[in-house]
Amino acid sequence: MGDIMNAKIEGSSDGFSCTLEDFTPNIIGLYGISGAGKSHYLSMLQVHSQLEVSTPFQFFEGSSVINSLIPGGLPAFKELPEEQKVKLREKAICSIKDECTIGRTNGIVAGHATFWDKKDDSEITVITPKDLEIYSHILYLKTDPEVIQQHCLSDWERIRDIVPLEHLEKWQKQEENMLRTLCRIHGIHFCAISRGNNMESEEMFSVRLMRLVSDLGHHNEHVNRSNAMTRLGEAMDRYATRDGGVKKMLVMDADKTLAPQDVADMFWEKVSNHGALTGAKNPLKELFGGPGGYSYHSFRQATLLYEEAANDEAFDGICDEVALGVTMYPEFVSLLHQAAELDHVGAVVVTCGLGRVWEKVLEREGLADSVAVIGGGRISDGFVVTAELKADLVAHIRDAYQVEVCAFGDSPLDLPMLIQADRAIVVVGDEDSRSKSMEAALSHAIRAEGLVASQLVLPSAATPRLDSVKLPLMQLSQAEIEEILCDSNFRLIHATNKSAATLLTTQTRDATVPGPALKRAHRRIGWYLAVEYIGKVIGLKSYQIPHVQGRFTEGHCLAGERRTTIVPLMRGGGPMADGINDVFPLAMLVHASQPEDLRLLHIAQQDSIILVDSVINTGKTVLEFVEHVRKLRPTIRIVVVANVVQDKFISGETAANLASHGNISLIALRLSKNQFTGSGDTDTGNRLFNTTHLA
Repeated sequence: MGDIMNAKIEGSSDGFSCTLEDFTPNIIGLYGISGAGKSHYLSMLQVHSQLEVSTPFQFFEGSSVINSLIPGGLPAFKELPEEQKVKLREKAICSIKDECTIGRTNGIVAGHATFWDKKDDSEITVITPKDLEIYSHILYLKTDPEVIQQHCLSDWERIRDIVPLEHLEKWQKQEENMLRTLCRIHGIHFCAISRGNNMESEEMFSVRLMRLVSDLGHHNEHVNRSNAMTRLGEAMDRYATRDGGVKKMLVMDADKTLAPQDVADMFWEKVSNHGALTGAKNPLKELFGGPGGYSYHSFRQATLLYEEAANDEAFDGICDEVALGVTMYPEFVSLLHQAAELDHVGAVVVTCGLGRVWEKVLEREGLADSVAVIGGGRISDGFVVTAELKADLVAHIRDAYQVEVCAFGDSPLDLPMLIQADRAIVVVGDEDSRSKSMEAALSHAIRAEGLVASQLVLPSAATPRLDSVKLPLMQLSQAEIEEILCDSNFRLIHATNKSAATLLTTQTRDATVPGPALKRAHRRIGWYLAVEYIGKVIGLKSYQIPHVQGRFTEGHCLAGERRTTIVPLMRGGGPMADGINDVFPLAMLVHASQPEDLRLLHIAQQDSIILVDSVINTGKTVLEFVEHVRKLRPTIRIVVVANVVQDKFISGETAANLASHGNISLIALRLSKNQFTGSGDTDTGNRLFNTTHLA
């Protein structure tokens, strides 16, 4: 067995290489010791598959394929030297993959991993390196050894060796452990499956097996994302009938965010206490600590481990027990109950852990009707939640639903989601139990990825992360809850983490770039922000345009473009405003050096006003303009556009005052932690117009 553990895939004995096509089939191995029922259940799966439309399969008996590859069939095969047997076994699995590739189907193969050597009272390994290269999944039939012995005694079609019960138990345990290890090493999904109890008939078990096989055959990252987005759509539909619609979503991680507990640890402890666990107390720690990390592949394997540990009924019962041991932080209970009373606020828990446990916890707290849960744990959920998926869900809520997102999370898995959110709050727990890797990951996200966040320390006596400058402290007091939930109609959108921002920023920061070239760089930034973001915030409308082929087709422009006023705050905002005007040529352009330059006639008939400045430091100037606009037009949509916004402004009092005026969006190319305020030859206006020598 040591050889197969250490064998490299490319070291298969004869260098067989399977057909390469644009379609890669999933090849599922159905394994178990002799007499476990592999052939029997393969036949039952074949019958069930005839009702399957979406996931076509081909079915193979490994021994039958080998039989067809050698003159004289299996009797001749058994007489071959071991090296020749390995070659034929590898040729067999390659031919299976080729047949599935050509037919564009998935494959299920009933095969042997080991045989029992009666002389040495040990197993003989026959699974090959090529098998481990080709299999995408291995299902292990963990049939009761007493049932296996009875199968062997009653099998009239084949002469089977009658192996003592203790040998069957030893053989099965060794083979399962070997396959589990090999699958982990070679990146193959593994699941041991058995009939749950005497109440589950063969037919019921075969139906359950078919559901599992069908899911394994078609599931991939695209399907995973699609299913999760469907679940999100269902959650968002809850809020569709509310007056005015949802304008703010609270998106929350669960474990160690809503409560100090890790429900996965609690689940596996319960399973261990029930005596249903083999191997590590919490197998997820070894899984996620391996080379796959917290990938889609690893989370799918975690789901198979949950499937192994308990059937649906037992799983639900264990989740009940775990939920009873979870105590939510009272601050979050209060926040979510207050959010439930507001039509403009929705809430969803997005967890990489056990969604079912958190549904039960929220139900106990009276929040089941107001807080949706997106989480996995079972094949029937249809998806697993990864860090990347969390970020995708937040971005989708923000962009597709045009809703402000306030996200809460505690670990590195939450950072992509926090970066995508309009507002990010890092939950910091007790030092002994919180994520040890979060400190470095959080520091990197702030430094390199533009994360702007606050930290919520729970319990309040715990030690904060980093420092209060990089990560300002909050307590989730009643005043802060009200501020989070307020219907401010304020959105912050920025491109800090995009490659476009990195490229566009280069010339604006280059001290050797003179006035005209610098103005062109600012104009390009204005153009980019208009195309990428302003159109999303204000909206687009379609109209007919003549096509080059002589017909009419659909074009788009800014909704209410003629009823939009662009106001560059002079002098620094001028070039960017010109770039915005390039994209929206029908908009009115009004230069303003001070708020009073903007008069009622400039906005009386308008739907939107775009205030443009190059840099927002304290925000004092922008706030003065906004206050002036609100005196003239209390309800007009205001879009503030800037090249750079200091991140201290975002969490400061001025930004809160800005938000209080309502119906305001702030669009920036990037957020900056550099608190330097330009003056003289570093002032943006002086650099734009070559007047640094006059400063």
